[in-house]
Amino acid sequence: MGLIAPRLDVIKPSPSMAVTARAIEMRSAGIDVISLSAGEPDFPTPPHIVEAAYEAMRRGETRYTAVDGTAALKKAVAGKFRRENGLDYKPSQISVAGGAKQIIYNALLATLAPGDEVVVPAPYWVSYTDIVLLGEGKPIVVPCTEAEGFKLTPQALRAAITGRTKWLLLNTPSNPTGAVYSRDELAGLAGVLLDHPHVHVLTDDIYEHILFDGRAFHTIAGVEPRLKDRTLTVNGVSKAYAMTGWRIGYAGGPEPLIRAMATVQSQSTSNPSSISQAATIAALEGPQDFLRPRALEFQARRDRALELLRAIPGLTCQTPEGAFYLYPNCSALIDCRRPDGTPIGSDDDFSLYLLDQARVAVVQGSAYGLSPHFRISIATSMDLIEKAIGRIAEAVEALR
Repeated sequence: MGLIAPRLDVIKPSPSMAVTARAIEMRSAGIDVISLSAGEPDFPTPPHIVEAAYEAMRRGETRYTAVDGTAALKKAVAGKFRRENGLDYKPSQISVAGGAKQIIYNALLATLAPGDEVVVPAPYWVSYTDIVLLGEGKPIVVPCTEAEGFKLTPQALRAAITGRTKWLLLNTPSNPTGAVYSRDELAGLAGVLLDHPHVHVLTDDIYEHILFDGRAFHTIAGVEPRLKDRTLTVNGVSKAYAMTGWRIGYAGGPEPLIRAMATVQSQSTSNPSSISQAATIAALEGPQDFLRPRALEFQARRDRALELLRAIPGLTCQTPEGAFYLYPNCSALIDCRRPDGTPIGSDDDFSLYLLDQARVAVVQGSAYGLSPHFRISIATSMDLIEKAIGRIAEAVEALR
């Protein structure tokens, strides 16, 4: 009998974190590597949020809290949903955890029975399918092509639903593509879901405030209120508020689901950090005027990165509508050879080549379920973006 449980045979470590770790190792060895792999804003946490955490510690708020969030934070989350999304949740319908990933984990572990199906549009965030597998569910991956704007269509959704479908996972704005669903597009998906009352929706809205070109944000329960009792609306403070290390995610959903998620959390991590919870109240209820300027800075970086990438022969890239990623297509470079003659047979090979040759860390498209692409993060300075893409251009030129 082996030590490691067989359930771990069906999942893998996060590819984006693995690339980031390798880049750190190479830097530690004195190699000049630019990492465009991490989805972490380079902006600081706003001072009023840091101050709120400091004041909470001074007040002695350093002890256990309720398992799935303090009453004060649940009130703040409910206020955010009401104010920004038109969704009315009671505190008993709010869950708070150590990041949006834990919220998703809790929800799927609390609801999936062996063989239950979860529709996952691809490209998808790398953890979705593995969490489904850990819950003994079956990911039904639906490819959403570049021609479709990397978005799930009502026709594709209808074709993917079976009698075993329990969840649809949505992510808008998208990691890795930056695709944003419009109100009409969400309404089209909602129309299909209304025909299948056994299907629930988990919508990951973590990039809600990072939108480009004047786009408005919509979430599916706000677009179609009849789905509200079947929807878990997931969000958090890590991306827009630059609070990745604070580890707070939250969600609103039907009360029986929220109770079940609290049970899972009570037997895993228990409550999220009391100090981080106090800081999140300040984030949600305090000044919001820094959000738009930061989104505009990401938009400027997107525009420059697109300009540089599109000038590289063999690379194309759709314009992201939100988040802080680009998902270039490298299909024209497959079957090229490295300077040493080694063939580039996949986006995995190409991404490894960029790390070895250009000293630029990106994440292969296969990690997100749709090849041949690679993901770059623009959550770094304009100077590093320009320098990194310049290196990519030189590496592509060296291919034969």
